[in-house]
Amino acid sequence: MSKENANENASDEALVRLAQQGQMDAFELLVARHRDKIYARAFSMLRNEDEAVDLSQEAWVKAWQRLNQFQGDSSFVTWITRIVINLCLDQLRRQKRQRTESIERMDEDAGGVERQMPVITPNPTEQLERAELRERIDRGLAQLSNEHRTVLVLHEFEQMEYKEIAKTMDCSIGTVMSRLFYARRRMATLMSGLRKEEEL
Repeated sequence: MSKENANENASDEALVRLAQQGQMDAFELLVARHRDKIYARAFSMLRNEDEAVDLSQEAWVKAWQRLNQFQGDSSFVTWITRIVINLCLDQLRRQKRQRTESIERMDEDAGGVERQMPVITPNPTEQLERAELRERIDRGLAQLSNEHRTVLVLHEFEQMEYKEIAKTMDCSIGTVMSRLFYARRRMATLMSGLRKEEEL
């Protein structure tokens, strides 16, 4: 069996060790294995395909440059995800919108729609419903402010703890909890409204 074929079945940890020794083919396998997830995370935060492509590529470049700093305290995919999240946060800070966000009214009929948000397990029989739900989620996320969208993505999709989110976003845990509460309620309201629109 050739070295390349052996690498394809190797764990992320084994590939990282090989890449740290300068084996570019091992790093390329890591990229191939995780690039879709890293792009998806960038897109969920930025809502812009071109920027998501650019920043996910930049994340892989930084990962290669900093690979010797990777100690294995977390999984490789968690580490590269943190890199792309930080790049996205930097980008969002650079793009701070001129308009200040007004406090928006929240409907009381939120009804726990946010519980539908993480669509993780594929089920072929529900493909159409999932596609419609995912489209509603995407449309809803696009209407949230950068801060609210980011905290929701980090908590709901990355399963990051409040403490980790606070550290990543450079704010207090109380601010994270408040933003998450608002974002969930706002998202539920938006998704409820989008569903009603579709039913008309």
